[in-house]
Amino acid sequence: MLYFAYGSNLHHFQMKRRCKDSTFIKKINLKDFRLTFRSKYRAADIEPKKNSIVPGGLFEISKSDEKKLDVYEDFPILYKKYYFLYEGKKVMTYTMTKKTPFRFPTERYLNVIKHGYKDCKLNIKYLEKALVE
Repeated sequence: MLYFAYGSNLHHFQMKRRCKDSTFIKKINLKDFRLTFRSKYRAADIEPKKNSIVPGGLFEISKSDEKKLDVYEDFPILYKKYYFLYEGKKVMTYTMTKKTPFRFPTERYLNVIKHGYKDCKLNIKYLEKALVE
């Protein structure tokens, strides 16, 4: 199945450790969404926003990888699954169930995401923008 990563799972080494069958395919943009950080975990989340994009990584994952991600993402309590079409194919990602106010991420978590942006060759300006909104 196809999975869209936009937070710490962009970090290739971490993603491979978490999901051994995962393969990074390419970078893509999720349109009409924006990146933010929230909850007591100060974790990445996406929310609908017209004319905005969230850059991320498209991965191929196995059923067992999906189960591991479900545990890591605390599905269905913290995150729920969100599906969208990309080039006619169904893609799964996670979005938070409760839209709490913005919380600045921890430095450690932010560094993992920055590393992931480098791994996937994403434009860091979208991450920087998410931190000031």
